[in-house]
Amino acid sequence: MTKNNVEINADGTIRGLSNLAVQMIAFGGSIGTGLFLGAGSTIHRTGPSILLVYLIIGGFFFLIMRAIGEMMYADPQQHTFVSFIGKYVNPQLGYFAAWSYWLELVLAGMAELTAISTYFKFWFPGVAPWVIQVAFLLLLTLVNLAMVRSFGRSETLLSGIKILAILALIIIGIYLITTHHQNPAGTNASWGNLVHHFALFPNGAHQFINAFPMVFFAFQGMEFVGITTAETKRPRKVLPRAVNQIIGRILLFYIGSLLIIMAITPWNTLNPSESPFVQIFKLAGLPAASQIINLVVIAAACSTLNSAIFSTGRHLYQLAEESPTRGMNFLTKVSKNGIPITSVLFSAGMMLLAPIISSFNSLSTAFAFIASVSSDIYILVCMLTMVAHYQYRHSTDFKTDGFKMPQYRWSNPLTIAFFLAIFISLFFNQSSLFPAVGALIWAIVFNGWLAYRQRKLTVTNSEESL
Repeated sequence: MTKNNVEINADGTIRGLSNLAVQMIAFGGSIGTGLFLGAGSTIHRTGPSILLVYLIIGGFFFLIMRAIGEMMYADPQQHTFVSFIGKYVNPQLGYFAAWSYWLELVLAGMAELTAISTYFKFWFPGVAPWVIQVAFLLLLTLVNLAMVRSFGRSETLLSGIKILAILALIIIGIYLITTHHQNPAGTNASWGNLVHHFALFPNGAHQFINAFPMVFFAFQGMEFVGITTAETKRPRKVLPRAVNQIIGRILLFYIGSLLIIMAITPWNTLNPSESPFVQIFKLAGLPAASQIINLVVIAAACSTLNSAIFSTGRHLYQLAEESPTRGMNFLTKVSKNGIPITSVLFSAGMMLLAPIISSFNSLSTAFAFIASVSSDIYILVCMLTMVAHYQYRHSTDFKTDGFKMPQYRWSNPLTIAFFLAIFISLFFNQSSLFPAVGALIWAIVFNGWLAYRQRKLTVTNSEESL
């Protein structure tokens, strides 16, 4: 239905997101504090070969985005790509994936709230963290409740700040390299720093392998595009363009910034515990580098939190729509502005646990572990999504003239195998072993409970029929 040139879905939600907003949402989810603060740690592990890790993982994320894009193109009314798991694989696994992914997004939002209060204290150390967290959560929730276009504009602004910071680094870096800037350590900025004493595994093959999960999670959030389709203008025109452009631009920003960083100064001279952006801006003679990057990481955290509120709301709304239980009916309410208001409020309300948790050290430790478990479950959701795509290709819903994933017969199984390899690699690293075990336990217990509930329901129905 169209009203005042605004397309309204049958459920009352509004298609108000433009192509630019959709791309910025993907940027907001996948380019965050991991790049601005954590890139130094990944560079320290593998040196210039980290670029190869980004290229490989970027290629596989492109394939999963094409798989998601193909299914969303065929059915643009879906509010989340996870719904295809229940539709094409198994309702029980779909239920598991849906709730696990929603929980992962809530925990991600809570983590960003904690990060925002940490960065904000750089300027206002006397303000209580819970005050900062509640204020930012309230502000971004109100933005999400206004109109879908308001969310799109806010995400465009926040993601734009991050992009400007990366472009500034690249431009300043090219200038330093062109002028052969001499660093305080006595080295010069030069493209030769990328290949000088190059070794594929400078700290051992195990560090190279361990870099894959770290970089994998840096791309997490790109799939947010698969949660915007139902509220995107002309989705079958915007979706293919957004999917095809996003991966190239993200790789450009990631690889471009890492190339510049390692060309300005030899990779082994970087401090892994300090933001490489701060280090490079200081080399360029910008005394306010810490101030600038602190502003950028706050914008990055706000962007991810903003997208998390949007995504959890739509995800929970889809769950409620598909749920046979009446207890979830209240989560299907859509406001006059086309926002699934109760689902957004409920999801944002869950994130209010962050201020409580951050007040207790013991809870903070437990939260860090649960968040790690949830991130590992994300890999399982990715695998199930690819299985759903393969099943879709063999279903009657398959659109021969759709936005098809290239060479799916080999690219789909290869992507599943790669995600499985990433998950298995978690068990060979002491820091990721226990969260990986926790993810397996969650999957087994959750699906075991679902199977038990289904059997009990079947027995009850059989007894009633007799």
